[in-house]
Amino acid sequence: MRWALVKVCLAVTAMVVIAFAVPLGIVIRELASDRAFSDAERQAATIGPTLSITTDRAELTRAVLSTEPGGRGHLAVHVPVEGGSLDIGTRRAARQDVETVREDGRASVAEVEGGFALLQPTALGTGEIAVVEVYVPEDEVSNGVATAWLMLAGVGLALVVGSVAVADRLGVRMVRPAQRLAGAAQELGEGKLATRVPEEGPTELRSAAVAFNSMADQVVQLLANERELAADLSHRLRTPLTVLRLNAASLGEGPAAEQTRAAVQQLEHEVDAIIRAAREQRPHAQGSPAEAGCDASEVIRERMSFWSALAEDEGRETRVAGADRAARIPVARPELAAALDALLGNVFRHTPVGTAFAVDVHHSGDAVIVLVSDAGPGIADPRAALARGGSGSGGEGGSVGSTGLGLDIVRRVAESTGGDLRIGRSVLGGTEIRIWIGLHGSGPEGGRRGHGRKVGRRIGWRRRREPRAPAGPLH
Repeated sequence: MRWALVKVCLAVTAMVVIAFAVPLGIVIRELASDRAFSDAERQAATIGPTLSITTDRAELTRAVLSTEPGGRGHLAVHVPVEGGSLDIGTRRAARQDVETVREDGRASVAEVEGGFALLQPTALGTGEIAVVEVYVPEDEVSNGVATAWLMLAGVGLALVVGSVAVADRLGVRMVRPAQRLAGAAQELGEGKLATRVPEEGPTELRSAAVAFNSMADQVVQLLANERELAADLSHRLRTPLTVLRLNAASLGEGPAAEQTRAAVQQLEHEVDAIIRAAREQRPHAQGSPAEAGCDASEVIRERMSFWSALAEDEGRETRVAGADRAARIPVARPELAAALDALLGNVFRHTPVGTAFAVDVHHSGDAVIVLVSDAGPGIADPRAALARGGSGSGGEGGSVGSTGLGLDIVRRVAESTGGDLRIGRSVLGGTEIRIWIGLHGSGPEGGRRGHGRKVGRRIGWRRRREPRAPAGPLH
């Protein structure tokens, strides 16, 4: 494209230069010729007064030699006499040309050796016609023409070179963004997701660069969503696997029990590996208006009913407060259920058997606050626990085998509504997970004013049967 633009500009400029320079060169040559012959006519006129007074040879010779062209031998006078013509000076024109001018009475230019001869008729006092001949050398006719033509050629060449340079720069300005765009597309296809294109160049290429960068951002976002979805699915599947593992722990001792526990543990690892290795994921489908939100209290009652069986089996005391009042939130039911399962699963997974826990629901005007607290050892490093995959050790959610995805699932559910997730110390002595869910996309700062103390009704502890010793350690 660059060289094509240069060739087009070169051809157009060359045609323009030729179209103007050639006629201008011809005009310059004609002007030089007219100037030379005009000077010759003026020189021929200087001898006219002498011819009108006398035709004496001596007088005419002195008059011819007194002129500048006569002194150089470029002026001659042809005076008619009986039987012929009296020639004074150096004659170069043919006698026939001289007689023709005398008979016609009109000036003429005759080509002679080395140049041209201007033949100018002049009337004598006797009424006859004399012919004044002025010799014009060839170099005087073309005087300055070569220089003018060289200047025209230089100007034309400069125009061509300048136009080629401008076309080349313009081509570079157009081609380089296109080359960068092509290179970036190739790099993006090779998996270099950080590749972006500078948004510069012509308007069309800038638009293409903007579209490419937007596409690359969307690709990165889609891949990130894919990874998030795979991790979330993995963590959601671990909840029923946890139930299976807890049930397997109560099978007692024996080869069958050990094989069952080993199979459940192996299944858990295999499910995590399979889901995380998924290559293709479909984008999240847009839910219908009916699925745009849910009743948080209803979901909490349902999930607590599910986990209460395990809590009773392990001798854990449970408490639910504020769930008897409807709390409509802009979170899909499966998402909230997954978040609650992640938190409650962490309680069973990372606190000792018999540890009590509670779930509280608070209404704060433009937000719904869900508190999940326990009486366990707490989280040693809440900041690391909130970071995805950062719960590698220490405290609740930090045991060996933890992926650190549970809190991240909860955090993203809260942040999708403009809320947040925070970790603190509960009144039970262990960990308190606070989920701030905005009802109108408002952040937690807007509704924090009334949250300086615990709000909501308390439902008394329900004492379960005495805990029994587990058959095996929890992971």
